[in-house]
Amino acid sequence: MSVLDAPSGLFGENRSWVFAFPNSTSKKSHASNSGIKTPSTSATTSRVRSLDEILLPFISRSLDAETLGKFQLYLDLLLKWNARINLTAVRDPEEIVQRHFGESLFAGEQLALQAASTLIDFGSGAGFPGLPIKIVAPHLRVTLIESQQKKATFLREVIRSLQLDNVGVYAGRAEESSLKSQIVTMRAVEKLETALPIAASLLDAGGKLALLIGEAQSEIACGVLPKFDWDKPMPIPGSRARVISVGTRLEQPKLP
Repeated sequence: MSVLDAPSGLFGENRSWVFAFPNSTSKKSHASNSGIKTPSTSATTSRVRSLDEILLPFISRSLDAETLGKFQLYLDLLLKWNARINLTAVRDPEEIVQRHFGESLFAGEQLALQAASTLIDFGSGAGFPGLPIKIVAPHLRVTLIESQQKKATFLREVIRSLQLDNVGVYAGRAEESSLKSQIVTMRAVEKLETALPIAASLLDAGGKLALLIGEAQSEIACGVLPKFDWDKPMPIPGSRARVISVGTRLEQPKLP
């Protein structure tokens, strides 16, 4: 039996970290309005920072209640599954919202998403930044590339639970695929110099490669992919060393 098919008791006691929503007094009332099913919880909201408040430094506009409900459910699932498989080393719920959801949304803000129709998240892991971007840009057709089967199963469960359309999981090696996209995102991958040419091969001509990396790694990216037109790296809010580095694949070599 796969993890996807396992009963909820496999993970032990259900735990749900409740954040206060704008114009909402409880998670239950919010969930009923959004139509999203959430894990059961006996927790009650106290004075905790709202998801909207935590995400504010990373986005240019507030998110509506339905979108916040999807992020809440995503967080619940991540915490639940992370107790059994290693999805993230970050354990604190608020830090997860900042480091994973917030940084993913900040990356999306740099990509002119409305002008694109396809996105590949290379080495998706627990779904970052691909799934948060999909949540706020539902028109995108998204492919999550994740070769580790347990993580791929988690991604499928999030997609099912959040009722996301036009999202697929490719549980194989990117270099063995024939996938192409207008946007490719990549975050926290090992062996950056090796991964960059593979990520570039997934791009259409004129497509954008978005890297969530350390500031020092931006120079590596420019050196490995010289035929990309690289924007100035954007510092990630609240981070001392992490940046978003966006490069456009040139159809012709850039003139001197």
